[in-house]
Amino acid sequence: MFAFASLYLFVASVSAQAAVDALAGFGASTTGGGSASPVTVSSCSDLEDAVGADGAAVIQIGGILSDCGVIDIESDKTVIGVGSNAGLTGGGFRIKNADNVIIRNLKFYLSQEGDDLVALTGATNVWIDHNEFYNAGITGDKDYYDGLLDITHASDYVTVSWNIFHDHWKGSLVGHSDSNADEDTGHLRVTYHHNIWNNVNSRLPSLRFGTGHIYNSVFTDIPTSGINSRMGAQVLVESNVFNNVELAVVTDLDSDEEGYAVERNNVYNNATTEITQTGSWSPSYSYDLDSTDDLESILSASAGVGVVN
Repeated sequence: MFAFASLYLFVASVSAQAAVDALAGFGASTTGGGSASPVTVSSCSDLEDAVGADGAAVIQIGGILSDCGVIDIESDKTVIGVGSNAGLTGGGFRIKNADNVIIRNLKFYLSQEGDDLVALTGATNVWIDHNEFYNAGITGDKDYYDGLLDITHASDYVTVSWNIFHDHWKGSLVGHSDSNADEDTGHLRVTYHHNIWNNVNSRLPSLRFGTGHIYNSVFTDIPTSGINSRMGAQVLVESNVFNNVELAVVTDLDSDEEGYAVERNNVYNNATTEITQTGSWSPSYSYDLDSTDDLESILSASAGVGVVN
């Protein structure tokens, strides 16, 4: 359990084995702003100043902030929304060459043209938890909005948990290009767990070079591809539910070199897989798995905003 100063934490009552407020996976060492006294911001300029300052800080966002553009978050920060309707529209966050950042309980939607809602580049020890990400759906120009959550340029030790991703072309890209092996190899270690992916065309996530652990998530109405391992990436896909997903797990799509995957104890409802290379990675960290029988009801109750506060 990590300190959030005087922040109150509410946890929905569900019959889950995995604790809704616990940090697990590759990002487990992240502490963010720790016990720093919270500061509440209600304007783009105040937010930019607070997350860009030196030193540890806990920043609370009150309400939806519009048209802030891309705001850089520096090291040792926790950014958390107040209530169930706080976040950014017409902008987003970038964590660039920074360490130890937590982003929780925020809505991110309708980014600026060509930008990600949240981008990690050269970022380490990051926890993205209980947020909601969406744009305008699978319609129009697929490149007008970029990714919902992209993790690139040797970012490392990241956990993405209890989020809702929906209505978008490109979900979450890990490793930005096939030609970036020198920088990315040995990095890009990311855990995704207890997330909802709904009506997102592809990249849920798509990984190059790195190591991904995707467990206890629900994927629904995915028309092109779900978990895409390429350029030698290693992924473990376990205890997820896939509903109406084309290529739920695939290792030979989009890149010149194939990736590796291990899948176990997943549920496939009108969903296919295409695993051409079996992976070898298994986690050394501890984590709790929920039963796939209860997973959809658990995530319906406990993923997204308004659960932690």
